[in-house]
Amino acid sequence: MAKKKLTEMSDADLLAKLDEVTEELFNLRFQNATGQLTNVSRLGQARKEKARMLTELRMREIAAAEALENEEVA
Repeated sequence: MAKKKLTEMSDADLLAKLDEVTEELFNLRFQNATGQLTNVSRLGQARKEKARMLTELRMREIAAAEALENEEVA
């Protein structure tokens, strides 16, 4: 199954996925602190994945605010 691009996901799906990645990141940090983490590179991958999601959500927020502002002006 191919991964959906972040831009193709709905806001609800994106927020749900963000929650999953945040929880995974917590678990990875916990495993790393206790010495149980075998794939340390996954920490960086999860962090970047979370940052991409937050960026996409922020871009949507800005676009919605601009659209609202343009409606008020017109």
